[in-house]
Amino acid sequence: MSVSNQSFVRTAMLAPEPAPPGERGALAWVRKNLLATPKDIVMTVLALAVLAWVLPHMINWLFVQAVWSGPDRTFCATTVQGGIQPDGWSGACWAFVNAKMDQFVYGRYPLSERWRPTIVGILFIVLLVPMLIPRAPRKGLNAILLFIALPLLSIWLLCGGFGLEPVETSLWGGLMVTLVLSFVGIAVSLPFGVILALGRRSHMPIIRTVCIGFIEIVRGIPLIAVLFMASVMLPLFLPTGWNVDKLLRALIGVAIFTSAYMAEVIRGGLQAIPKGQFEGADSLGLGYWQKMRLIILPQAIKLVIPSIVNTFIGTFKDTSLVSIIGMFDLLGIVRLNFSDAYWASAVTPLTGLIFAGFAFWLFCFGMSRYSAFIERHLDTGHKR
Repeated sequence: MSVSNQSFVRTAMLAPEPAPPGERGALAWVRKNLLATPKDIVMTVLALAVLAWVLPHMINWLFVQAVWSGPDRTFCATTVQGGIQPDGWSGACWAFVNAKMDQFVYGRYPLSERWRPTIVGILFIVLLVPMLIPRAPRKGLNAILLFIALPLLSIWLLCGGFGLEPVETSLWGGLMVTLVLSFVGIAVSLPFGVILALGRRSHMPIIRTVCIGFIEIVRGIPLIAVLFMASVMLPLFLPTGWNVDKLLRALIGVAIFTSAYMAEVIRGGLQAIPKGQFEGADSLGLGYWQKMRLIILPQAIKLVIPSIVNTFIGTFKDTSLVSIIGMFDLLGIVRLNFSDAYWASAVTPLTGLIFAGFAFWLFCFGMSRYSAFIERHLDTGHKR
């Protein structure tokens, strides 16, 4: 190798020089992202002006003039911090949320038995946290406990029987129903979506036709229609005397609907895999399922992580549609309490909806941030 080539190689391998002090830090970020062009300057100034006008009013209504405690609606109707407001209006009625928090979490679940869903929630967190940590050991055992053992134990604890007092699912509600529906929909949709995606790409005509028909039919129907058919029309086709629990019908409807969308997400990842990966796996003598499990599916799922999490977030939010079949998730139970005469005031509905919206946002934002973390953790293909 000549001296010039050696010099070129050494230069190319050197790390880039750090930016000058004036081009680093928060000031540099502001200059680059907010003040780079005259248009950016105008938009930044307008945005700051809007925030300066909106934020004080929001903070004042949400916190300063808010009512944090009280036995009934009279405090939320007239009382503010420091006395009586002249126009008879107060800020947010957080006293309503505080008084109804148990119902927002458990619905109408019997008071003496609420320790059971509490235990289920604690076990869910204990098993979910190590599953979400990439370097946590014993992932296989963790998955078995989370997706097999915990659901079986939860059915016994939440429904009762075998020594526990039975609790009808019609009494379930609030955040508990939201988490149960979303967890089942997410846990079922991913494996079934993978199977449907592989079936749609299958070379066997019958399997491909069945999978395509299932996906296209389910994706062409709104979830609210799926829930309505599962709740109202399904009993019409059952033999006399047969009855399927309403919650079970909602779980099946949500799982089926989410699986169809998940199948298309996974299929998009499979189509993005270069043909050379399939040929390389075939050259190693791997069977179909070995090739998919060890080489193709890990790459495909990695490519579509944002779409997968987007489907999960949509499933979590769509659980509110179960109100069409007479079940009350978090949003449904909040709205149901608006009719409580003890808390009927002008600010109660808005406060309750803000609380429900914040709760949904908190879970969805957490899922999106974890998705970004996993993307960064797996993004090793182009690092130098």
